[in-house]
Amino acid sequence: MTGSEGVTGSEGVGVPGRTGAFTATGGPGASGDSAGSAVGGGPGTDAAGGTSPRIVRVVLVDDQALLRTAFRLILDQADDIVVVGEAADGDSGVAVVERTGPDVVLMDVRMPGTDGIEATRRIRALGGGRSTAVRPRILILTTFDLDEYVYEALRAGASGFLLKDALAEDLLSAVRAVASGEAVTAPSVTRRLIAHYLDRAEPEPRPEASPVPDRLAVLTRREREVLTLIARGRTNGEIAAELHLSAGTVRTHIGRIFAKLQLRDRVQAVILGYECGLVPRAAP
Repeated sequence: MTGSEGVTGSEGVGVPGRTGAFTATGGPGASGDSAGSAVGGGPGTDAAGGTSPRIVRVVLVDDQALLRTAFRLILDQADDIVVVGEAADGDSGVAVVERTGPDVVLMDVRMPGTDGIEATRRIRALGGGRSTAVRPRILILTTFDLDEYVYEALRAGASGFLLKDALAEDLLSAVRAVASGEAVTAPSVTRRLIAHYLDRAEPEPRPEASPVPDRLAVLTRREREVLTLIARGRTNGEIAAELHLSAGTVRTHIGRIFAKLQLRDRVQAVILGYECGLVPRAAP
């Protein structure tokens, strides 16, 4: 489907290619045990598949015009996705998002001027979009998975990342997954990215951050145990086995953790676990 507005950009190179898969990791109610690139049905379908999927509105933000065109060609093949705007830099991207109210923003992390990190912060600070009751979800586009820019973008509120050479079907599935509230990247991959960045970077003072005891004081002992295992990249099934709990009980704990700590998804939980010291850098 087509129909976009607000495009500015410069020519560049880079077309989605052959490699790169992702894992869609669900929110509190998802099992978190499956990995792959398929998200069946698309958002908005009912259990019987009897209703049409809702349309996912997407904005593309990338300084490479050719790459935006390539992504648009892929997204336009889907009946349940429509590109409503494009931008070539972070400032323009925020403006297009404010004007069009998308569900998902595909955001290049490295751009001249305002980069994807700052643009992500500003978009996450916006109110609900025109077509959704929540702020747009942001999927970061990157060339390398071990990229400190990606780590900072995840901290800023992105819902995951996708390599620019991902398969076309992975791009479509990632957009649908993010729109439905899932985090697009395996927690173990996020953990590896965070560990890699922390091992290379000097600790930065964060005076605005709450002390660890204050931040986690709202959790019960069991909830802290569950959060620690999430931060170590465990699936719901692995958490259940390790703590001798039922799958339903694990989902309940995760839902309460997310609500108490105002976490959006497991990616944010992994980041919080590292920043609060629940997971040492050398943790297995």
